[in-house]
Amino acid sequence: MPSTKSNAVGRLRLSLVVAGLACLAACASHPKPPLPAPSHAAPPVAEAPPPRAAAPPAAPIESRPLPGSVQDFVVNVGDRVYFDLDQFNLRADAEPVLAAQAAWLVRYPSVQVRIEGNADERGTREYNFALGARRANSVKQFLILHGVASSRIATISYGKERPIDPASSEAAWAKNRNAHTAITQGAR
Repeated sequence: MPSTKSNAVGRLRLSLVVAGLACLAACASHPKPPLPAPSHAAPPVAEAPPPRAAAPPAAPIESRPLPGSVQDFVVNVGDRVYFDLDQFNLRADAEPVLAAQAAWLVRYPSVQVRIEGNADERGTREYNFALGARRANSVKQFLILHGVASSRIATISYGKERPIDPASSEAAWAKNRNAHTAITQGAR
């Protein structure tokens, strides 16, 4: 019967052999890195990474005007109404725009506006200044009747001095006969 001491030594030898074989197996599966190329040789070419899948296009960013801002007023309400030739009374198509302006101004009580009356190029300078003033006052009166304090509304006439369209045609003149509501203070 073999001794316990020799059994322990045998087990130790067996463990060392198994450990050595495991080390050899590990070295065999990981080859040594190549030696650096001599300095006069060209550097090795790096392998290109695999192509990446194209990312889907980003969704368009919706930009809505900030409520209570000048842009909100212009885009969502409308800042201009138009008049017929030599007229300062409000047309039917102006009333919904002015009603929306009044509602917006009532909603934002710190906002102040200036109504700018304009005319086309026909007529004398004096006549067009007077006509622009009457157009601006027509808009002001409408806004007051719809709940906007008169202290928040200023008026000015530019007559024919600030045309939207500088052309001399019926289409240009129709654009230039207007009253523009400009926010002067209090918008976000």
